[in-house]
Amino acid sequence: MQRIALLGAECTGKTRLAGEMLAALSARGARCQMVSEYLREWCQSQGRTPEQTEQIDIAGRQQRRIEQSPAADWLIADSTPLLTAVYSDLLFGDDSLYASTLLFQRQFDFTLLTATDLPWVADGFQRSGPLQRSQFDARLRRTLDADGQAYRVIYGSGPERLQKALAGIGRGEAGDPIEPPIGPDRAGPVWRWSCEKCSDPECEHRLFTERLGLRSA
Repeated sequence: MQRIALLGAECTGKTRLAGEMLAALSARGARCQMVSEYLREWCQSQGRTPEQTEQIDIAGRQQRRIEQSPAADWLIADSTPLLTAVYSDLLFGDDSLYASTLLFQRQFDFTLLTATDLPWVADGFQRSGPLQRSQFDARLRRTLDADGQAYRVIYGSGPERLQKALAGIGRGEAGDPIEPPIGPDRAGPVWRWSCEKCSDPECEHRLFTERLGLRSA
């Protein structure tokens, strides 16, 4: 079974992308399972966001959902316990969940990070705003980088976002890159997208620097 982790800040299309990947892979004859995000269900049932002491249980429940998912060719996790660890750190200054959640994260074959290029939309109580979304995105990337974990950043909207996600797991259309992602401490050729929306985190600084330069010109 190949395990795919979809990570990303609030309002970056993780759930929609997970469903689209499930449908696309299933249409090709693969047996697929999708694991939903427990945090969203918890917030909807409680009508609030969790407190610091509740974070560890939420992370544990998300992990058990993934571990107990039925056997399949592909498992698509809409979030992993690592996101709870980052939230706990960012909101409460509590870094105690990193060790266990990073260890679990290493079990995934592919980690796809949804970029913050989609418009931010309020949902009533769970989403905090564009500023915190950017802060979370930066903290998540630093955490993965520091742990030497491989990931690919998925840009675009609609079919473009799905196409990049499928290419990121080596299941893109003819002509798409098919090499697996590499991380900061992994050997191998660097994979770069042949378009203006680069999917290599090492190239993103240059991408956004160029865009800011154009805006200020």
